[in-house]
Amino acid sequence: MSHQAGRYVISARVLHWITAAIVLSLIAAGLKMVYAEPPVEADKLRLYNIHESLGVVVFALALWRLIVRWRNPPPALPEDIPSVFHLAAHATHGLLYVLLLAMPVIGFLGTNAWGFPLEWFGILPIPSPLGPDETLAPILSALHWWGAFAIILLILAHVAGALFHHLIRRDPVLRRML
Repeated sequence: MSHQAGRYVISARVLHWITAAIVLSLIAAGLKMVYAEPPVEADKLRLYNIHESLGVVVFALALWRLIVRWRNPPPALPEDIPSVFHLAAHATHGLLYVLLLAMPVIGFLGTNAWGFPLEWFGILPIPSPLGPDETLAPILSALHWWGAFAIILLILAHVAGALFHHLIRRDPVLRRML
């Protein structure tokens, strides 16, 4: 597949927007789980299952995106963009990929350490590599919380950067992903 007028390949663009939608859903579900937990136990468990199951989907999508990116490197940034913007873009993208892979793993292990198995969308049991561990569970939960905070900050930086390029610099950076 070739790049069309400096754009990402269609598969990269579709995977990007699907991932973005799911990650925003995960953030919303995570905030609800932590700050507005459903009072009915069945609703709470359903919300946790959806959050955890979508985390598995994000992990798979991130791997798929990395394969697509490896096979179809991103189009070069415009030459007139300062090198500090290149560095910021590469760092943000790299950290987002790390978190898109790490957060589902940490969340899954944390769930296991709290003693809860994962049944993907209530259909497919995913084997628990950990048993209940009262020492490890709160550490993994804290790592997951801080990772969520970091991913929110990175998403805000990513969106702000795209809008800066589109609205202020008026360059084609945002259009590469549309």
